[in-house]
Amino acid sequence: MPQTRPGAFAPSRRSVLRALGGAAALGALAGCGVPAAYVEPGDRAVTDRSAQEKRLTWASWPLYIDTDDDHPNRRPTLDGFEKHSGISVEYVEEINDNDEFFGKISPSLMNHQSTGRDLVVISDWMCARFVRLGWVQKMDRAAQSNVAEHLDPLLRSPRFDPGRQYTVPWQSGITGIAYNRRKLGRDIHRVSDLWNSDIKGRVTLLSGLDEAYALLMQGNGVDVTKWTADDFHNVCDQVEREVRRGQIRRFTGNDYTKDLVSGDVLACQAYSGDVIQLQADNPDIRFVVPEEGAELWSDSLMIPDRARHKANAERLVDYYYTPEVAAELAAWVNYVCPVPAAQGVLADSDDKETAALADNPLIFPDTEMRKRLVISRDIRQSELPEFSKRWNRIVGL
Repeated sequence: MPQTRPGAFAPSRRSVLRALGGAAALGALAGCGVPAAYVEPGDRAVTDRSAQEKRLTWASWPLYIDTDDDHPNRRPTLDGFEKHSGISVEYVEEINDNDEFFGKISPSLMNHQSTGRDLVVISDWMCARFVRLGWVQKMDRAAQSNVAEHLDPLLRSPRFDPGRQYTVPWQSGITGIAYNRRKLGRDIHRVSDLWNSDIKGRVTLLSGLDEAYALLMQGNGVDVTKWTADDFHNVCDQVEREVRRGQIRRFTGNDYTKDLVSGDVLACQAYSGDVIQLQADNPDIRFVVPEEGAELWSDSLMIPDRARHKANAERLVDYYYTPEVAAELAAWVNYVCPVPAAQGVLADSDDKETAALADNPLIFPDTEMRKRLVISRDIRQSELPEFSKRWNRIVGL
């Protein structure tokens, strides 16, 4: 299985609100006087056609599923599901930004209409908004024995969806710190190391509000499972000070990878999945979960309201929680695998490169790393306009 792939640094699957307009729209829907947007539980389902129609439509992101090296249009794990189940899957790579996709399907959901999709994958911070708006259906966990048995305990009960009744992680990742060990000449251990004078002007932070705040709060000793508005504004005060004294070179999206490779940046906020790709070509690039901890995030599968093939979608979700299938997917996408049992499957592989992935803590975090990983509480819709306005002013958006 190749360690790198074309387009590995496509736009982030954690793309966030880049302007106040998008944030205000979300806040207006759910937090500022549009209660009609909420869908009551009894209005979410329609007659399920799964038994009569052996098909489903799945909306996802580019480069987020395994493909055949010789036939890029083939997806081995998905082909396996279709053969095993007899269910045909229309897999549509139509999601390039969470907010953009929200805008695409929200009119249908708000008006109690089908989106034409039976399964979607979006980032958990956006999943939280769908769950609170009542725009997704509760999954039948009795029909998903693999999910019940194999879902990573760290991911089982985020604040927005206790017990994962409405969402199931597709892939996870860690927002931590990446650095160039050879050029920096030392290791980084704590978030506060980003503010050391010897790397002044050679530090980048992530520009997206939902991407940046948790790690910085953790550096201040905050329990990010229950952070407050004061914690947020303290982080903003801190970042403003570092901007004024020239410590921060710039704020970035996924393009931080270019600066890190070139050496223009020595340390930065980064995603674990990106660093795995960078390390294939440059072993001097390191990733650290700081001593204070780091954020564990997920992109999750959901079944939208009025999906016409709910049982088929539930069956597909459960299929990907089979350890053998999860292992095959993990070997290709290189994110944190939400199925710990897949680690043993990879370790038993006859292919040395594939077997080595089982020992990669950025795919299967080890015991010590797991102790420092937490799921942050998301930003509530009522908080979003205020927080976005302040953060976007700091980063220049």
